[in-house]
Amino acid sequence: MNLARQIVFVVDDDDALRDSIGWLLESDSLDALMFPCVADFLSCSENKQNGCLLLDIRMPGMNGMELLSSLRETEVYLPVIMITGHGDVAMAVRAIKLGAFDFLPKPFDARDLLERVHAALVLNREEQRQRHVFEQKRSGVSTLTGREMEVFRLMAEGASSKEIAIKLGNSPKTVDVQRASIMKKLNVRTLAEAVKLWFMVK
Repeated sequence: MNLARQIVFVVDDDDALRDSIGWLLESDSLDALMFPCVADFLSCSENKQNGCLLLDIRMPGMNGMELLSSLRETEVYLPVIMITGHGDVAMAVRAIKLGAFDFLPKPFDARDLLERVHAALVLNREEQRQRHVFEQKRSGVSTLTGREMEVFRLMAEGASSKEIAIKLGNSPKTVDVQRASIMKKLNVRTLAEAVKLWFMVK
């Protein structure tokens, strides 16, 4: 798996704060892109799957909370750290429920910000790995024959080789061969992994 460059996207309409965050991130050898508004962030052509997002809540136009609630619809899976100078407990709870990774009130300590950014980048890297593994396994499903898909479905429903053989009019030995072929194509080692994959892709 090739690990793509991670970028810290920063969206804040406060020019001075945005610049200071940019300097801080660069001083820690982190790649960063800065945006004064949500519209500029959304129009950016950079891959928005690798890294994390520092997002101010209160901004003209589309605000940070609105962007947070719409990110999954646009298939952007960045961990989001919400930053605000007007936060309260209710707002923090709402942000977390909408999928925010963390909530950081202004003014914040530079070290605290960097710790949270690095934690978000670690999470993003792990999520990338999991998505990569899932895509590999899903591509394996597409290689199954029609009969193997029938066997796969019955396996996921908990049927034994003998039960599958009766339902499909095969011998248990033939079903065992088909099960082994399915496991190999899906690149899974256990029945539990196969069943989990079935319910993820069906």
